[in-house]
Amino acid sequence: MTRIVRRPGAFACGIDAAMDVIGGKWKVLILWALNEKTCRFGELRRAVPGVTEKVLSSHLKELEDDGIVHREVYAEVPPRVEYSLTPLGLSLNAALEPLGAWGRDHIYRGAEESGAEAAAGPAVEPAAEPVRG
Repeated sequence: MTRIVRRPGAFACGIDAAMDVIGGKWKVLILWALNEKTCRFGELRRAVPGVTEKVLSSHLKELEDDGIVHREVYAEVPPRVEYSLTPLGLSLNAALEPLGAWGRDHIYRGAEESGAEAAAGPAVEPAAEPVRG
C-alpha cells in the first residue's frame, strides 16, 4: 500500500519530492543494500554499519509506506521477515545510479589531488614580516 504524500502540493520540484522519500542519512544506503539482494533485518543492519535498530526499523517502515520496499512475513516458527525492493524501489535505485557514479568519481578525483599534493611536498608559506612599532 502506497501512502499519501506527506506534503501534498508543497514540492518545489521533482528533486524536492524525491528527497522527501530518500531524505536522511541511511535510506539511500538501505536501498543500495536491498538492490544487492533480499535481506532480513539483521542482514540489513550488518550491511549498513552504524545504523541503529530503531532508525533502521523506522526507515524501513517509511520506505514500505512509500511503496519503495516490500516486507514479506513468513508464517514460520520462529517468524521470518524479508525486505526487498518493489518495482518502484528498483526504478528509484536506477535513478540514483548516476549520483553514485558522480560520488565515486568525486572521491577518486579528491584522492588523486591529495596524492599529487603529497608528492609535491608540504607547501611553504612565506615568513611573515616582523611588526615594527
